[in-house]
Formats: sequence, structure tokens, C-alpha cells
Amino acid sequence: MIRKLVLGIGLLWLSHTVQAVEYFALDEVRLTESPFKQAQEKNLEYVMTLSPDRLLAPYLREAGLTPRTASYGNWENTGLDGHIGGHYVTSLSLAYAATGRADVKARLEYVLSELERAQKANGNGYLGGVPDSDKLWQEIARGELRADLFALNGYWVPWYNLHKIFAGLRDAYVYTGSEQARRMMLAWADWAAALMSHLSDEQIQQMLTTEYGGMNETFADVYALTGDQKYLTLAEQFSQRKLLEPLVKGRDELTGLHANTQIPKVVGFERIAQLSNQEDWHRAAEYFWRTVVNERSVAIGGNSVREHFHDKADFDPMIEEIEGPETCNTYNMLKLTKLLYGRRTAPEYVNYYERALYNHILSSQDPHTGGLVYFTPMRPNHYRVYSQTHQGMWCCVGSGIENHFKYGEFIYAHQGNELYVNLYIPSTLHWREQGVRLSQTTHFPDESGTSFSFEQAADITLKLRYPQWAAGEPQVQVNGKAIKVEVDADGYIALDRHWKKGDQVALALPMQTHLEALPGGSDFYAILYGPIVLSAETSPFKDEVLNYYADASRMGHIADAERCPIDQAPMLVASSPDFAEQIQRIDDHQLRFKASGVIQPVEYQNLELIPFFRVHRSRYMLYWPYSTPENIGALRENRAREEVAQLALEAVTIDKVAPGEQQPESDHFFQGSESEAGVHLGRHWRHAHDWFSYQLNDPQAQARFLQITYFGGDAGRHFFIELNGDVLAQVRLSAERGPEFYSVEYVIPPEILAKADKGKHLLKFVAGEKSIAGGIYGVRLLSDH
Repeated sequence: MIRKLVLGIGLLWLSHTVQAVEYFALDEVRLTESPFKQAQEKNLEYVMTLSPDRLLAPYLREAGLTPRTASYGNWENTGLDGHIGGHYVTSLSLAYAATGRADVKARLEYVLSELERAQKANGNGYLGGVPDSDKLWQEIARGELRADLFALNGYWVPWYNLHKIFAGLRDAYVYTGSEQARRMMLAWADWAAALMSHLSDEQIQQMLTTEYGGMNETFADVYALTGDQKYLTLAEQFSQRKLLEPLVKGRDELTGLHANTQIPKVVGFERIAQLSNQEDWHRAAEYFWRTVVNERSVAIGGNSVREHFHDKADFDPMIEEIEGPETCNTYNMLKLTKLLYGRRTAPEYVNYYERALYNHILSSQDPHTGGLVYFTPMRPNHYRVYSQTHQGMWCCVGSGIENHFKYGEFIYAHQGNELYVNLYIPSTLHWREQGVRLSQTTHFPDESGTSFSFEQAADITLKLRYPQWAAGEPQVQVNGKAIKVEVDADGYIALDRHWKKGDQVALALPMQTHLEALPGGSDFYAILYGPIVLSAETSPFKDEVLNYYADASRMGHIADAERCPIDQAPMLVASSPDFAEQIQRIDDHQLRFKASGVIQPVEYQNLELIPFFRVHRSRYMLYWPYSTPENIGALRENRAREEVAQLALEAVTIDKVAPGEQQPESDHFFQGSESEAGVHLGRHWRHAHDWFSYQLNDPQAQARFLQITYFGGDAGRHFFIELNGDVLAQVRLSAERGPEFYSVEYVIPPEILAKADKGKHLLKFVAGEKSIAGGIYGVRLLSDH
């Protein structure tokens, strides 16, 4: 039996579920003026500007109906067709719950009616935009499976794609109460159940090699909605054991894995654990969370480089690369954090949630256009690019149009008559069950405190979180009078009394500046004030004009303008890293700081430090290199020597592929037969017993060389490199290099270059007889040296 359906929170509980707290429906919390309210309003503008008919086009097309207009481009017409449409349903549902706006509800109802028209035309409950997928589902039903990291039977992550519409229908019901969405969701779930019924557990696990989003979580939610055991069984079947089993045993085998492929799976593990009391699955989720947050994340709460978990003992790639933490990862880590906190109100969950929300999620939106960020580089003096409404259709646009409507989810929670206050965000709360109306007023983090006002009488225990970063003993005033308080083991101050209308509570939140080292023993530091990461806008190149807005290309989400040499970046210079007191606040109303005494060289000494969420359309410093005065010269010299070759290579690189890495391969339209990928010595590779290919970009016809990276341990392999249909090179790998990585450059003859199709070169690796093509560890298209 379903005990309770709480609209607006996305968490549905059965009677036997153990929980520490419950969350409020999103329509019980309203944001008031703050950066979060501004982000919500700008997101609403962005979402309502999107064309619903263009997002609906893939669903109508695949149902055999005539779309009202052409679909969007970018990822929406190159294999992941329809995924933004699924996010859009969730986004509209969240927007309506968060604002109550009638025009949003009308837009959602239109989208649902068109989707139901497509679902009915399909005739079997199926609803999706996966291009020409009838063949795929027929093959799967017959048990014919060819699963790679991002391709299932040659289709780009189809279950990941379909999960978006499945979750969208769930959210339309959960957040708005739409019975239409519930009906469509159940029909869709039953279609998937019928398809899966033809597969063995072994075949399903083989299928789950390919990214499948949060299918297990959503099936678990359908079980919570219906109480029908078959959906919980499907949720468990859609859970990859290859990831689950090491986590259950407390083993971190995440290095090299595509990060955001794994996080939604773990959200599903925890959701299933809560509904089935499988404690080992819960332990797996907790272990994963601790490992990622404590050992694999940076100061803003994000993780991954080039979308993958790197070696947690080596964070150098986080500084060197420009594809830093992915916004989708943090979106999903917050979902996992919320689930875990719902079971146990441990302070570390709220600390992480706050850190990631302020410093990564809030910072991922351009406050002027509403554009959304994919990668947030940690590299000194780099920058971010933002989506444009009708061009960028990346995964982080999909999760992004959800993010900025969810700010009200975690501010408050409750259990019995206890009201938990977790975040200090200006807002109002209407706790319907207890008849409580409460308002929170604050300018946090610019001011170090918050206050609450009861708008009607109530008998509740107000539990105020006193953060671990607070610099001093707790100070609370009730109606202007200081009272003595204690902080409990979970970090809360409990105020139990009969509250009268008009009662006021004030909480001081003293903050101080501190430094946080990049993990892995690095000499790079982030500067924080309380939980807020501080950053500085920089202009290292005179008269530089950067384009901060991505175009519609497959790789437009990467900020690929010139990289600044790290040895020339601003540095923190002091006799020891214990110099936080030299970072002085210079504005009483906003967080603005200077650290003139410790920043070198002299031209950077007047850099202003402000919250990272306020840094936009600029190069910036977030992690700063540190040195003692005695070592600064040698340190710069060493860094310059280490970087010179890499920066020179980047300068002549026209295009590149990281074989075996999901997004770079999909962006270059990977195809293959009998091909495999993996990780060796921390580097990704791909090889094939038959062939594999990429499409390389050369829009200005500048290509002259092809550089391929190999590993000396692959001796004895024989294969051909073809470019534009001609053999460019015959390769026989030998052992003479020893067990090391090395690169070979191949001159591309003009006649082969001339065969490029509109600036696109087709690169193909073909295995020799009874041999293997590869391993290939890197591909670069180079101009003249």
C-alpha cells in the first residue's frame, strides 16, 4: 500500500520505508529576492523561449506522424533526438510547482497532449525520439545485443535518451498531479517491461554496458506509485552489477569510468534500497557518495575531467585540462545527497549540498541570457561557454533547465513536528500539515546571518542548522533577546516552544576566509569564505575578444580558445599556506576581497576576489598555484618547461579525439565493428578485431598531419589507417619502444586531403588478417608545424 504521495518532491515512499526526514512539496516553498530567485526567473525565460513543437518533433516523427516543424539541431538531430524534450517535461513540471504560473501549466498540458498523440500512434505504449529505433527494439526483443560504452546495437545511448521522457512523465504526475502523465508513464513502463521479458539477466547486464541514465530509479518510483512488484523487479534488473558489486564491498574501481554514467545508477541503487530494505545496496550508495565527495571532488563540489573519473591520487589533469567538472554530474550528486539525507540527517550531506549548490549549480547559468554551462574548467586563467537557446542541446542544457527550478527542494525538511532549516536562502514556507507559515529573510552570503518570522502561531520544534564552517559559538536571538543554545550531533540548534504570530528568530552565521588545497597533495589552492568559493576575473591577453556563447556544433560546449600558460598565471606567494588573514574584505555589503600582499606578479596584486557564482563572461582564477618566495622562480621555470611542448601541440591541433572516451567519440560520430574500449595505465584506448572510424573536423582545410598515439606493449599488431577512403599508412606495432606511450605523425598527401567532404575527414582503422587494429590512445589532426 502507498502511504503517501507528496507532490512536488520526486520522492515517493512506501509504508515500510525508513526515513529520517520528509521533504516539502515544491509548491509549499517560494523563493524571495536573492541570486537563486533571479536564476529561477531567468531560467523560466529561457525555458519558455524554447519551441515546444521543435522539441516534440522527434516523438511525432518516430510515431509516423507529421511534426508541426523541424526538430532542433545539435544533439537533437544527430542521434540523441528527443532527450531535451524529456527534460523539458520535467522542467515545466518543476516550474509550475515552483511558481504556480498558469502559462507554464498550459505549456505543459500542450506538450503532454502532443506526446500522448504520439504514444497512441505507436500503439504499444512506446514513446521516444530515438531515430529509426524500430529495428533496435526488434533486435533487443530477439536478444541480439551489441553493447559498447555509448552505443547499443549502433544507437547512441538509447536507454539514456528514453529515460528522460520516462522521468519527465513521472515528474509531470509527481509535481503537478497530472493523471494524463501517470497514464502515459504506466503505458510506457509496461512497454519496457514487455520488451525486457524476452531477455535473460545475463543479456540485460550485457545491455547495461551502454549508458542507461537513471532507468532503475524511475522504475523504482513507478513501484512506489503503484505498489506493483514487477516495477521494482525491473528496477533491480536495470541496475548494473559490475558497478554495484565492488561498491558493496567498499572498493573504489571508479578510475577511468565515465562519471555521469555511474552517478544516476547509484541514485537508483539507493532508491531501490529505500523501497526494498536492501542494506547492501544502501551501503554501496553511501560508499560511492563518500568516495566521490571526499576523494574525487574539487572545491565547487564538482568532479571529473573530460567527463571521466581520473586517478584520485593525481589531480594534475584537473588543472591542466580545460574540460573540468561537468554540471550534469553535480545535478545527479545532489539527487543522491538528497536521498541519503532523507534517510540520515548527517551534517556532511548538507555541507556538500550547500557547497555544490552555491558554487557549481548557481554558477552554471549566465545571469544575463540564462545560457547553461557544460564544463567548468579549473585551469588557471581559463573560461566557460554558455548555451544559446535554440542552438545548444547538450545533456547539461537538459539537466540545467531543471536545476534552477529546484532551489526550494532542500531549504527545509520535516519529521513529526520538527522543522529542519538546512539552507539560508530567502524564502517562505507554508507547512500545510502543521498550519505553519514561516518566512526566512537574509542576504547570505553577503551578510553573516539569517532571520525567521512566524506568520501564524504554531507548536513545533525549529531546528536550525549550525554549519561546520561557522567561525564561532552559536548565537541565537528570539524576539531580540539572546538565548542559550546547544548544537546537537547532527549540527542543529533545536528551539522547542509555542510560537506566536510575529515571533522573530535571528541566527548569526560568522564566516571566515580559509584555503583548501586541491586534493592529491597538490600545491594549488582554492580560497573560500565560509562555504563560498572565491574567484577573480582575469585578462591575461591584451585586447582579447572571446566568444562566450557556444555555437551549434557538436563540440561547441568546450571553451577551446587559447590556453594561458600556467607558469604565467597569478600565484599565491607566502612563507606558508597559513595566510588567510591577509585576505581582506573590502566591502561591507557584498563579498569583495583583496589579497594584495600574497598575489604575484605585481600586475595581479589588485585582483578582486568575489564569489565564483558572480564570475561570468571572463577568464578567471579559481585554483591558484602556491609557492614560497624562495621557490617561486624554480617553480615557474619547471612549469614552463613541462607545458611548452603541450601548449605548442595544442596550438597546431585542428581536431582531436580521445578514443574510448564517451563524449569525444560520439562528437566525432564513432562507428565500428567488433570494437572494444578500455583504460590502461590511466589512459583510455580503443581497438577492433574488424574496424572503427571517426569523423574529423577541418573546416578551414588546414590539416597536414595525422598524429596517432600508441602503447609499446601492443607489439605484434597489424592494421591499416585509412583517411577519406584511401590507405594512409600500414602499421605494424613493434616492441622496440618498450612499455611506454608514444606518438607517430603521418604526412597526409594533398590528394587524400582533397577528398574531404565539406571539411570532414573520415578516419578509419582496419585490422589486418587475424590481427587487431589498435590500441589507439589518441588521435590528432595537425596543421603545419
